[in-house]
Amino acid sequence: MSKALEMKKEQVVEITEKFKNASSLVIVDYRGLKVDEANELRAKFKEAGCDYKVYKNTLVRRVANELGYDQLNDESLVGPNAIAFGYEDPVAPARIIKDFMKDHPAIELKMGIVEGEFYDDAKIKELANVPSREVLIAKLLGSFKAPVSNFAYLLDAVAKQKEEAGE
Repeated sequence: MSKALEMKKEQVVEITEKFKNASSLVIVDYRGLKVDEANELRAKFKEAGCDYKVYKNTLVRRVANELGYDQLNDESLVGPNAIAFGYEDPVAPARIIKDFMKDHPAIELKMGIVEGEFYDDAKIKELANVPSREVLIAKLLGSFKAPVSNFAYLLDAVAKQKEEAGE
């Protein structure tokens, strides 16, 4: 077996594992990014616990077909594409890309898969607006705390009022 064919088989296994292990993936057209910009984006993904890789479209199509993602086909996977894989926070890759696109309009969001469901570019952009898990938990805890805090303030106000009245 040729060395090139062996490398392709190894990459197919790698891509398959990433597809299976990732809670989300976002595909972007990185055409027009400079090397330092691409490195900056790669560092942001690494910091968030995501992978950012460039694979041959034919290999990605093969894996997508095997796993039942028919939307990733000859028409959608054209040109230079990179894939961001999110493992812990399914929204992280979309959020990072969206934020990066503000300062680097050369990058183009194409599509994604989040927890097994296909999303086009518009839906991925909507998903990117969802706050992180930590922020959502903090808001939830804050909403739990608010009634208790208000009740404590009420009791304190009643106690002060009774003190002033001399009771």
